[in-house]
Amino acid sequence: MKTNKIIYYISTGLLTLLMLFSVSMYFFNNAEIQAAFTSFGYPTYIIYPLAIAKILGLITIWFVSNKSLKEWAYAGFFFNFVLAFFAHYMISDGEHMGALLAIVLLFVSYIFSKKVNNGK
Repeated sequence: MKTNKIIYYISTGLLTLLMLFSVSMYFFNNAEIQAAFTSFGYPTYIIYPLAIAKILGLITIWFVSNKSLKEWAYAGFFFNFVLAFFAHYMISDGEHMGALLAIVLLFVSYIFSKKVNNGK
């Protein structure tokens, strides 16, 4: 049980750091992010709502005990990461590995959150 908790906290912590880096880029390096979104063919008006959604998802994963909300947060991150992976891959900018890393961290966090919570 202790190993499961360690793996959960490490993977969720690394996922959190990755998302906080992403959110900080959205807020503090907006011109570069707008250029990236434009190259993907995405509208730039979704940058700030997406950043806020990422923050809310992190808060939900860490602090909310409602299982349904946690499932939705994990699902939202999953779809975001899959779409980010393919967006980066299709324009061949070499940034798709970050999204792939995020998917792996998300799966590990999700699987071990189930093991930790079912062990209680």
